[in-house]
Amino acid sequence: MAAASSSSATVTNIMLAIYEKKTNSIDLYRPLRQYICFTYSEREAVNLEDDLATVKTLRSDIERVPDPAPTTRRDLLISYFKALCLIETRFPISPDRDHINSIQFTWFDAFKQKQKAVQQNIHLEKAAILFNLGAVYSQIGLSYDRATVEGRRQASHAFIAAAGSFAFLRDNSSTKASMGNSTTVDLSVECAGMLERLMLAQAQECVFENTIAKGSTPGVCAKISRQVGLYYEEALAALNAAPLKDHFEKAWIAHVQLKAALFYAEACYRYGLELHEKEEIAEEIARLRSGVSTLTEAKKSSKGAPAQLLDAISKLEVNLNRNLERAMKENDRVYLMRVPSPSSLPPLPAFSMVKSMQMNDVLDASKEKMFASLVPDSSAKALSRYTEMVDDVIRTQAEKLQQGSELTRVRLKEMDLPDSILALEGNFSLPEDLKNEVEKVQASGGPAGLEAELQQLRDLRRVNQELLVQTEELLQKEAAEDSQFRSQFGTRWTRPQSSTLTKTLQERLNKFAANLKQAGESDVRIERSVREHASLMSILNHRPIEAALPSLSRPIMSLDANEDAIVGALKQSLRQLETLGAQRAGLEDMLKEMKRKDDILPKLMTSTGSYEDLFRKEIAKYDHICEEIAQNIEAQEQLLMQIQVQNEEFGAVFNLEDYKASREKCYKQIQAALAKCKEIKENINEGLKFYVTLQDAINNIKQQCSDFVMTRNIQCREMMEDVQRQMAGFNFQDRESTGPYPSVGQPRQNPRSSTQQLTESQSISHPSPQTPYYRPPEQPMHGYGHPPPPYTAPQQPSPYHVPPSTAAPYPPPHAQQHAPVGHEYGQPAYPGWRGPYYNAPAEQSGSHPRPPYTIPNPYHPHQSGYYKQ
Repeated sequence: MAAASSSSATVTNIMLAIYEKKTNSIDLYRPLRQYICFTYSEREAVNLEDDLATVKTLRSDIERVPDPAPTTRRDLLISYFKALCLIETRFPISPDRDHINSIQFTWFDAFKQKQKAVQQNIHLEKAAILFNLGAVYSQIGLSYDRATVEGRRQASHAFIAAAGSFAFLRDNSSTKASMGNSTTVDLSVECAGMLERLMLAQAQECVFENTIAKGSTPGVCAKISRQVGLYYEEALAALNAAPLKDHFEKAWIAHVQLKAALFYAEACYRYGLELHEKEEIAEEIARLRSGVSTLTEAKKSSKGAPAQLLDAISKLEVNLNRNLERAMKENDRVYLMRVPSPSSLPPLPAFSMVKSMQMNDVLDASKEKMFASLVPDSSAKALSRYTEMVDDVIRTQAEKLQQGSELTRVRLKEMDLPDSILALEGNFSLPEDLKNEVEKVQASGGPAGLEAELQQLRDLRRVNQELLVQTEELLQKEAAEDSQFRSQFGTRWTRPQSSTLTKTLQERLNKFAANLKQAGESDVRIERSVREHASLMSILNHRPIEAALPSLSRPIMSLDANEDAIVGALKQSLRQLETLGAQRAGLEDMLKEMKRKDDILPKLMTSTGSYEDLFRKEIAKYDHICEEIAQNIEAQEQLLMQIQVQNEEFGAVFNLEDYKASREKCYKQIQAALAKCKEIKENINEGLKFYVTLQDAINNIKQQCSDFVMTRNIQCREMMEDVQRQMAGFNFQDRESTGPYPSVGQPRQNPRSSTQQLTESQSISHPSPQTPYYRPPEQPMHGYGHPPPPYTAPQQPSPYHVPPSTAAPYPPPHAQQHAPVGHEYGQPAYPGWRGPYYNAPAEQSGSHPRPPYTIPNPYHPHQSGYYKQ
């Protein structure tokens, strides 16, 4: 054991390294060469002379004083471990007379060097080399300059590799090395696990120091620090338990204990900083108190600990007390929060930044060529044949187990078990697919939610009706004003009548009104359907839905009152069947585990008799499992026959056939309720879509009417001025040449005939979305002189439509264009209860006369330029 320290940006980074195990000198060269000569030939021994010399050199280097360069020592240990893996599969080393029994491996305990292990077993040698590899990695980690960020990063990687070496020792070699009579504690599973935790703690500690150096947030630092403490706590728990208790020096235990307390308190300190920023003063006080008490308790058992570590604890304790005093003053003066007890607080959050390195690739000897010639083809083929025999046994038995499980599932389903028993106990459930559909409908509101959706329909219909009324009032008001001025001024009021110009707009409004009326009728049909099927759909209101299912009840009258006995016997048989199923799963796992551990290569390479005899002896290991599988299948068959008889008796006593019939009837009722609820919801959704689309269309035509009224008002003012001038006797001749009234916003220099003016008024259209409807007098006013925007309806067919007419209601000035069928108003319809949701009265064929005021062709609301978002 060794300890080293260096300066750090944090409180301390004093850490531990592990000394290597010591060994005695042994000669591997001569026993291995003799075995080759005896088992194979002298010529083979000559051919493998280089490999034997390499093994001798490697073992000799392991025995001598460690190389001053830890990395060179690391490479030596890895090379020797790979050589041992190759030796293990080719040279049987054991006390047996036919094996290599002249080699004794001796290794001393790394922590109590007076204790030693002596075994004629290569597993001890491999375990000791793995231990030394982890020790060297720990020394490499301690050799880096941990006062720098890069040094701490490299040290962390070295400690991670050390943890990986000890973990590999624990999982692969510790148990085998402990099988002999002579063992040491340092190679035990418990010690290897403790050393892995210790190395991970030191690796995480390096990460924590770098995190502090980078200036990470207190919350992040607290999580990493807490994980350091957890790793040290796990190592301390192992040190205080058998067989490690009393095996290590007190300085070791004191070091690990103080480090665990230090980093727990450090986490409390960092976490307290974060809580202070969040103004969670009560928890901050509790955390700081917990950290202070932990450090106080740890210092009581600090005998033998290094002074640097004790100094770090003292400094941290000062910081904790300072922050605690500040937090308590703030709480007493400002926050007045109740401070919870530390025991009531949740554990501090932790986050691990390290994990043990996977050493399989580092220690893989499969690509090494040493002693490759010592595995003859006959042995390799024999091993392959034996493996095929084992695979055939496992495959056959696995198929039997699978068939047994499938047979049980099918037979129980035919007998409606265990569903019948569950129904009797009130625990029956719907089929999964049907239950999912019910839960989906219930999640969307179920039948009870239909009324709210119907109210939405009513609200949308009312909004549309109000919009229509408002639009019609705009036109009526303008027409009334025009009529008043026409009566007042007589023939001097020469502009076209409002009724002539608004004919097309009025027709469209009338058709929208027809839309609403027809849609209202469909709404009535939907509401009637909801009322008529309320009782059918009410079954979906049961929560859970299983409450609506019929129950399997006991018979009203019984002659011998043996119902409980019948049910109890059937349930007992089902439990036995379940036990058999669990046994089958265990038997299959047992087969796979036996195959995994079945390694006969050493026996093949040392066998002097017939391979067939060896195979029969080895494959017999699987006979007892095969026999257990056969007994399990036979017992299951007998039990299924017994269950069938018991189930028939159960069905007769509890009238099971009637229950099944009522259950199926309930299933069908639920399915019918689901279908009707979905149908109504679909109709409601179509209605909602229709009203929303119609509302957009009415808003658009309302905007057109508003624009029309505004333009007419401008013309009215200008004509009023002209009429007043005529009546006053000014510019009579000029007015005769310029026509009855000018176009809105146009220059008055060029006289135009009444015919030209009329033509222009007939071709008035709405301006493009970018052109304002009204400009200041000094700018030209385009008004209705622009081409109409393309209010075209979508070309796809819609189920919610007005019956088509042969000609578009609003043909363009030069040529008539046929409107797309079923899209006169730009809003798609939705299906009604039976047939279309809306069907307007069909129009008569034929074209409309061109009105003096042209309104754009049928449009879709989303193509309008008035309300572009």
